[in-house]
Amino acid sequence: MSTVQPVILTAHQDLLLTFYTNLFGAEEVFRVPEEGPVFYRGLRIGDTDLGLVARTDVESGAAPRMLLSIGVDDVDETLGRVEALGGSVRGGPNDMPWGQRVAHIQDPDGNPVNLTQPIPAR
Repeated sequence: MSTVQPVILTAHQDLLLTFYTNLFGAEEVFRVPEEGPVFYRGLRIGDTDLGLVARTDVESGAAPRMLLSIGVDDVDETLGRVEALGGSVRGGPNDMPWGQRVAHIQDPDGNPVNLTQPIPAR
């Protein structure tokens, strides 16, 4: 388990599960309850945990109060799959002076997500 775990509150838990599974290879590692309608899903992406909590009183696209930054093997390839999975591209990709290639997207609920990839040393 991660020391710090981001948790997304969403009225569209199944949609976000599909998005994070198909785009980042997330695996469901925990759910509450085990049977019936799911309140909480614990996902694992690489060595990090992400939680999805089902809430009907949350509006999609409300002002963001958090940003997920997810490292990927290939920003450009990942960026090309975002819209087909219900997300949107907001900017990039750009090579940043601190040594990362970065693109800005939103998940289907409107949460901001950065796609990052180290730029190989030249």
